[in-house]
Amino acid sequence: MTFARRTLAGLTVIAAGLGLGVATASPAAAATGTWRAYGNTNPITSSSATWHCAGSKTIATSVVAQVCAIRSAGGGAVQGAVIVRNNRSALFSVDASMDLYTSSSTKLGFWSCASSGVGANSWSVCFGQTLTQSSSVDSAGTAKGVGLGVSPFV
Repeated sequence: MTFARRTLAGLTVIAAGLGLGVATASPAAAATGTWRAYGNTNPITSSSATWHCAGSKTIATSVVAQVCAIRSAGGGAVQGAVIVRNNRSALFSVDASMDLYTSSSTKLGFWSCASSGVGANSWSVCFGQTLTQSSSVDSAGTAKGVGLGVSPFV
């Protein structure tokens, strides 16, 4: 990961810890991601793909999120994702975004999912576009303005 991305991820965590907003690229600068609801099925363990995820971050009381880089079971395709787990007894609205970079710091894209409701006691995932890529990739993301750090390479 480049120094700039590592620094930005660190500053995002510090700003969030201080209760400050995080400036992000406008939605016009991002491609549109896609939300998928999983109900009470864990999206990672129910998938044949390989998911490498950063640790879970609390984005609100009883709601956690994590950013992941995903590689297809066949190995030739990748995508970024933000997983949101809502442990509340009511719907929770959240927006999310993520990027995808190669290990040589080539930016493959940036995706944003508009605010959507994550059902009570359930998982939802914001997916970026699936891309053909054989080299290792990682992903940095946000959910509801909270920096989620950077995933390990997959």
